[in-house]
Amino acid sequence: MAKEAKKNSAFMKPVHISAALAEIVGAGPMPRTEVTKKLWDYIKKHKLQSDKDKRNIVPDAKLGKVLGSNQVINMFSLTSAIAKHLK
Repeated sequence: MAKEAKKNSAFMKPVHISAALAEIVGAGPMPRTEVTKKLWDYIKKHKLQSDKDKRNIVPDAKLGKVLGSNQVINMFSLTSAIAKHLK
């Protein structure tokens, strides 16, 4: 019995990245999963998680430019906030 080839999910499809987001995660295109991974690497490297609640991200100037604000953002809102930078 031959196995059917697995179909790649939409998350694995390479997407184009805006210039502002590329400053953080690197030039695209790359899958959304890779964008998320690199974004978290950046957040952890620059210690942008709140000390009181690790679910909150305190953006620096670069990340604030991507998010459109330097206001604290919850990690669950982060994905939707960067969605406009992915095409």
